[in-house]
Amino acid sequence: MPVITVKLAKGRTVEQKQQFVEAITLETVKTLNVKKEWVTVIFDEYEGGNWASSGSCIP
Repeated sequence: MPVITVKLAKGRTVEQKQQFVEAITLETVKTLNVKKEWVTVIFDEYEGGNWASSGSCIP
């Protein structure tokens, strides 16, 4: 049972997250040869200022 955790800054719409879930689920089913019902996606969202990349905080 694949559990996929997606870490991202807050601000995405439910529709954007739904599109992402559909795409990542289909690819997981195809690549790992598992049932769609077995795939779980968890979004872990962060407020601006609590994330950094390349040595700089992302607002």
